[in-house]
Amino acid sequence: MSSDLMTDDDRWAAVLRRDRALDGRFVTGVLTTGIYCRPSCAARHPLRENVRFFTDGGAARETGLRPCKRCLPDDVARDEGAVLAAIQAIKASEEPLALADLANRTGYSPTHFQRVFTRHTGLSPATYARALREERARQALSDGNRVTDAIYDAGFSGPSRFYENMEGRMGMTASAWVNGGKGATIHWAVVPTSLGAMLVAATTKGVCRLSFDEGREALEERFPAAELIEGGAEFEALLKQVVDAVEAPVNGFDHIPIDVKGTAFQEAVWRELRRIPAGETRSYSDIAAAVGKPKAVRAAGSANGANNVAVLIPCHRVLRSDGSLGGYAYGLPIKEELLKREGR
Repeated sequence: MSSDLMTDDDRWAAVLRRDRALDGRFVTGVLTTGIYCRPSCAARHPLRENVRFFTDGGAARETGLRPCKRCLPDDVARDEGAVLAAIQAIKASEEPLALADLANRTGYSPTHFQRVFTRHTGLSPATYARALREERARQALSDGNRVTDAIYDAGFSGPSRFYENMEGRMGMTASAWVNGGKGATIHWAVVPTSLGAMLVAATTKGVCRLSFDEGREALEERFPAAELIEGGAEFEALLKQVVDAVEAPVNGFDHIPIDVKGTAFQEAVWRELRRIPAGETRSYSDIAAAVGKPKAVRAAGSANGANNVAVLIPCHRVLRSDGSLGGYAYGLPIKEELLKREGR
């Protein structure tokens, strides 16, 4: 929504949800304290009758208000420029950059820059850089490159550092990843549920596939060289937890381990999806803002659709901005029923 089309009620609603996507679009003036803030300011909300909205900090200052020292509303453009500059530096560097180096490039203190970067991207600079290297490694491996070449091309100093960083994150070795799961073992089952037949598959790390109305062929397509084992004693215990979570999602499922792979942006979106409480929903724009990319609404929708672990990564909790259900890979009746079970 354009800021020109927003009503004061729209702006107040944005303030109440601390919407980072609208930082820089307007500022909130608090007449009783004499300050103005970003919509996302973390300070305690003022009373509505004490609030006046302004197009920018200049307009607020003309009435005698001063900028909030906590959220620094006049620094929005500077913050965005600093984050973009840091991202470019991270992408261009062959070695990991220290936080102090990144902060020095942008003119911020290390502590403040870490806070700014995390607010905009949803990740710390170090986590963002690590995710970028992992993404490059996965892409290189998926393209069929030699494992050693892919490790160095992704920015790792050597195989030992690669395996140290990737241990427990890829769910299988690098050579298995490049060879369609060769050498990896995936246990799976199709079980009946009140929502229909459900496919559940898991590596030793956690659930890597949860879907409806699919079978073994879906796993063979993604991991053609993996050893696919139907059932299994240890897998049965995990399978029971998954079925219980689907039948009663309101009880929570954070305790169930998952093994998912994606780009840094996709994984940030999936983390935000898992943070949505049962019984609540978000819009695609809410998710985009939450990961620090407020303009990437369409990309957030694509990341939502790329989710391979239904329910446990609750993409069913995302609706269109008008409140309608939108789409769902396994049909709107399942999405509607899941939301109903969660008390929405």
